Amino acid sequence: MKMSNYHNPVLLKESIDALAIKEDGIYVDVTFGGGGHSKEILNRLGEKGKLFAFDQDPDALANVIDDERFVLIPENFRYISRFLRFHRIKKVDGVLADLGVSSHQFDQAERGFSTRFEADLDMRMNQKSKKSAQDVINNYSEEKLAELLFLYGELRNSRKLARTIVHERASKKIETSFQLKEVLKAYLPNAKEHKILAQIFQAIRIEVNEELEVLKEFLEQIPNILNEDGRLSVISYHSLEDRLVKRFIRTGLFEGEPKKDVFGNSNEPLKKVGKLIIPTPQEIKINNRARSAKLRIATLKG
Repeated sequence: MKMSNYHNPVLLKESIDALAIKEDGIYVDVTFGGGGHSKEILNRLGEKGKLFAFDQDPDALANVIDDERFVLIPENFRYISRFLRFHRIKKVDGVLADLGVSSHQFDQAERGFSTRFEADLDMRMNQKSKKSAQDVINNYSEEKLAELLFLYGELRNSRKLARTIVHERASKKIETSFQLKEVLKAYLPNAKEHKILAQIFQAIRIEVNEELEVLKEFLEQIPNILNEDGRLSVISYHSLEDRLVKRFIRTGLFEGEPKKDVFGNSNEPLKKVGKLIIPTPQEIKINNRARSAKLRIATLKG
């Protein structure tokens, strides 16, 4: 399961350029996956540089890089500060996050991420996690299902979808991706079937893996672990993630506005670097995964 089974890293040059790598710096790739971004960081580091990478998916361990400057931490990146402290690292020069689900995870039918395959509803990025997509579909209340389909899938008919799932599961447990498709077929017109299913699967996946909570916890730790001129480079793939990243960089908060002192100054911890970066039409042509990618860059506010 080497890197070729994963994916071509999206915005590879741009996201690594964003880190403004120092040869002897300490960097973190919190979404290791196939190792594409990590390899490029190592290419730019000198002998004294150091790279820590995080990935909770056991499949990623097959891609571990044989380099004494590299350490792979098989954990969720919500624990970034804790594990860096364990390795006696207090501050780093740059952090990279590529928030997309890897092509490898979508292509492994048995993982249940994809709408293309008949597979058990799983969707766990961490296989040790207790909560799977089956648990969400079969055990959540109608109200809770409707809420997550609306918030995470941005589906306007979330209440009808939830009601249908609850009605159907009462007579037979919904265990596979194709069963779920069949249950919801009345809401899947041919022209929009793929798009709507993708939104439904996205909502369930985000809930199973607590993706937005993880992202918030991660971002909140960044101001405390970056060196003065350290960089944060984040690639997101849907509006829910991108809004959180954009908002945190702008205000240091996820809701509300920062308080101002008597002089009208507020205390945001980060500031943006440059403008939003999106892939070129050429990259999207080569790599369809890139079509919704957005790269945002930040540093500590001086």
